[in-house]
Amino acid sequence: MQELTKRPTSPSILLTHLESSMKQFQSLMAVIFIFIEVASPIPLYGWQDLSISPAEAVLYSPETKTLPRTGELALRRAIPANTNMKTIQDSLEDISYLLRIPQRKPFGTMEGNVKKALKIATDEKASILASIPAELKEEGSVLYTSLIEGKGGLQKLLQYIKDKDTDRVSVGLASTLDTVAQLELLQAPGLSFLLPQQYLKYPRCTCVTPFIQAAPPRRLTGRGIVEFTVEKVDGSAFSPEAAGEAKSTAKIQVVIDGYSAPLTAGNFAKLVVDGAYDGMKLTCANQAILSDSEVGKTSGYSVPLEIKPSGQFEPLYRTTLSVQDGELPVLPLSVYGAVAMAHSDVSDENSSPSQFFFYLYDKRNSGLGGLSFDEGQFSVFGYTTIGRDTLPQIKTGDIIRSAKLVEGQDRLVLPPLEN
Repeated sequence: MQELTKRPTSPSILLTHLESSMKQFQSLMAVIFIFIEVASPIPLYGWQDLSISPAEAVLYSPETKTLPRTGELALRRAIPANTNMKTIQDSLEDISYLLRIPQRKPFGTMEGNVKKALKIATDEKASILASIPAELKEEGSVLYTSLIEGKGGLQKLLQYIKDKDTDRVSVGLASTLDTVAQLELLQAPGLSFLLPQQYLKYPRCTCVTPFIQAAPPRRLTGRGIVEFTVEKVDGSAFSPEAAGEAKSTAKIQVVIDGYSAPLTAGNFAKLVVDGAYDGMKLTCANQAILSDSEVGKTSGYSVPLEIKPSGQFEPLYRTTLSVQDGELPVLPLSVYGAVAMAHSDVSDENSSPSQFFFYLYDKRNSGLGGLSFDEGQFSVFGYTTIGRDTLPQIKTGDIIRSAKLVEGQDRLVLPPLEN
């Protein structure tokens, strides 16, 4: 997996790195095809006529089969909830994969998965509800009942599977998993781990030194939602939504995850609250939309690189993951609409004080297992959940008219002097 040797905050330089990654990928593919051509006893005539994308021609890595491929799935898996709820979630998510099987669907296996989830939910009701704080118990009880008996609950889902109604199974499964996620969020009102002491005691500092003075005590102890209003400045318009009118502005919503990246998400949320991104110009790279690097430098902090590995209890700091050795992040970059911080221009062990980017994942330009060449190299802290169709319409020069923290400000923990 390729690494970017240097990731300054300049959009033009980061664009160069992304283009370089693509060129090296194409070179790798050429070598693979040449090897096959030489080693094969049968001439490979006609390969150029087959509709095979570069990524599909690359070997598939079994270790990446369970990597989340949507922002919603990644966010759901990142919730630190009750183990019984996680078992229910895993059982239901398996059905998503079973639904992709063409022709005859394994409805018997699906039925077994739902029955397993239903049994756990029924037998472990006390444990599930006990994990919810007292002030949220009433809301939790309503959600629990909905999970069992509701219109989008387990019993309905089981009936759809018995009827072998694929469309209803798909819709019902999405609804059930949404209820599961809502219950899990009630069970996880704050961080499930303690941040390292050095990140709580360091003084606030606007300078971007590599480590000693750069780590801020800002943090997000849960989830937040940021709403961007993006505006075209060249007189053109974004494609209209269904039955709507074309407009020069569009809304994008991003869920930021403080469970997996509390320092990164916290610093970003505070910058949003301070209005640092209002009026900021955007730049389009090969597979990314970058915010300008000049705005907000005085109010942001260079947070250490913060990546939580899958299966681990807490994030790693100032270190990248070795994807080649099977290390995968809880919040992967290889998802269309992933949101991450650029690297500091001082050290790749730190993120930029303020520059972030939307990642436009493209399987055709990825490596083994469909992973981005830069997987595990950046601090991913959220995903675009509304407005993904808007992202490819953004052009260099378009601006962020406004960015607002519409949910989660009560979970933003600031140093005493910033309160």
